[in-house]
Amino acid sequence: MILLRTAALSLRMLARSRVRAALAVAGIAVAVFILCAERAVHSGIVEATAANERDTRLIVYRANRFCPFTSRLPERYADEVASIEGVKSAVPMQIVVSNCRASLDVVVFRGVRAADAARGIAARVRFVEGSLDAFLARGDGALVGSALAARRGLKPGDRLSAAGITVTVAGIVDADGPQDRNACFVQLPFLQAAAGGVQGGEVTQLEVEVADPAKLREVATLIDARFATDLAPTTTRPEKAFVARAAADLVAIAEFAGFLGVGALLAIFALVANAIVLSLEHRTRELAVLQSVGFPGKALAFGIVVESSALAFVGAVVGAGAASLVLGLGRFSLGAEGVLVEFRPSGVTAAASVALALAVGIAAGLIPAIAASRKAIVEGLRAA
Repeated sequence: MILLRTAALSLRMLARSRVRAALAVAGIAVAVFILCAERAVHSGIVEATAANERDTRLIVYRANRFCPFTSRLPERYADEVASIEGVKSAVPMQIVVSNCRASLDVVVFRGVRAADAARGIAARVRFVEGSLDAFLARGDGALVGSALAARRGLKPGDRLSAAGITVTVAGIVDADGPQDRNACFVQLPFLQAAAGGVQGGEVTQLEVEVADPAKLREVATLIDARFATDLAPTTTRPEKAFVARAAADLVAIAEFAGFLGVGALLAIFALVANAIVLSLEHRTRELAVLQSVGFPGKALAFGIVVESSALAFVGAVVGAGAASLVLGLGRFSLGAEGVLVEFRPSGVTAAASVALALAVGIAAGLIPAIAASRKAIVEGLRAA
């Protein structure tokens, strides 16, 4: 009972210093916002690059090439790859990107044949607006990923121009994979011609579906062996490994962002500790009086920890809520070499950030709480 009364008293004392408390809460909210943003970057990298035993897709690229502008494979390779044992399907794909370097707003055009769009792409996406028939009905039609459509404010019938290519939005599609959510699918002959190539000539890569996930590496070796002595030798990797290599710069950015997360936690510790210490300096006599009327030192320490926890919790909730709102509305992504990583908010990330901030707030309040509880009553009453 005395602990509850002490906690309630501490919260009332906290409300007396509203300006100081508000400034501390604002600082904590900014720190938690940064922490949530850093965790969103990390989660996006993991989602795009983490492989699992169910992966069945390979990416066939020109050997020793990196940016899509430099990778050129004969379209006929698709038929040869499809004949290799263990291959379920092989889709030739032309990739044109608005910017091959790391950028926050990248448009990735993916050119696919009409048959592959109907058989393969349509099976792995969900139509939000528009239809596959509308896409196939016009040569410059495009199926725009939901994330790209949200960033650009696109809807069916709108025109999208990037990298010198203009298309008409025929549908908005959603997908489980971040690459599909951020892509703009167009018909292969149109993209080949728009990019200055020849219809039926060269493509950027092949997307290969393997029948048995356990044979992913084995099939990749067979594909590269088939074209090792051809004019266009290949390098074949599992899709997630391909994304991880292409996104190496983004991984480095995420690693640097990790230091920002650590800095945010240290900032929370400093803000809470500073607020509590300043508060206690003005309440030394009050605490001594409470001890003299029967409040034990442990109860006073508990009340101070409640105060630090309240500051950290309120600031964390405000910061996590603001981060979820900004990241959700902004639909931010970072692209490099035609590969995109999304920064999407999640309830797990927000909850974890609040929990971390609360733990740091409790730790920040412990030392001043213990020091205040051990101070002699006479010394406290003598304080000015």
